[in-house]
Amino acid sequence: MSRYFVSSTQILGNRITIIGEDYQHLKKVLRCEKGDVITVCCDGFDYESEIYEVANDCILADIINKETNLTESELKVTLYQGLPKADKMDLIIQKCVELGVNAIVPVITERCISKINTDKDAKNKVSRWQKIALEAAKQSDRGIVPKIFMPVRFSEAVELASKSNLSVIPYEKESSTGFKAIVSKCFAVETASIFIGPEGGYTEQEIQLAESKGIKKLTLGPRILRTETAGIVALSLMMYELGDVSNGRNKVCSC
Repeated sequence: MSRYFVSSTQILGNRITIIGEDYQHLKKVLRCEKGDVITVCCDGFDYESEIYEVANDCILADIINKETNLTESELKVTLYQGLPKADKMDLIIQKCVELGVNAIVPVITERCISKINTDKDAKNKVSRWQKIALEAAKQSDRGIVPKIFMPVRFSEAVELASKSNLSVIPYEKESSTGFKAIVSKCFAVETASIFIGPEGGYTEQEIQLAESKGIKKLTLGPRILRTETAGIVALSLMMYELGDVSNGRNKVCSC
């Protein structure tokens, strides 16, 4: 069954109002009618809803049943992704949303090849990336749509990530410390941050700044991974070691 995400302002009492592209899709593509049942998602809840009216500018649906979405991990992971070239960010967002990321922050580092020249350019890119996240959330039965933030400088990113229970930064010159060595010292991690560098990697100064803020450097193995691969691998390991991939749904790991 298709899933449709709404904001809390679109739910009033027992009735949901569906607007915008989802309204157009339901009306013109699926040709939904009164009495059809759909799944509407909001803030981690799934609402089984019956269409009450297909109006000229919206669809009204009545809530039949409300359940907590069971696909969201209690481990909230934020990916701080160095801006990659071309359309690599599209793939990174799509796959990391499928894997359970909670938010993605594009990061401008010293060696970024990709450039964002104006605020308008940044807003346009983020708007497109957010749509990719929405479609990936629908496809993977997510209970939320992970937020794609506006790009930030590396110095601001490390400040933000330092507030997480655990923050890591894979680094190609690190050869001894892996994920297991890090998580073996963890207890009840609820928020985590992962840094991934752009094509050119990080400078020594950036690594030193990250470490000064408590962000732990580690290795993803002996092979050098592309930036669009590294985030997917790191998130997979994080969700396996501390999230719900190996430990069961909705369970915070105590290491």
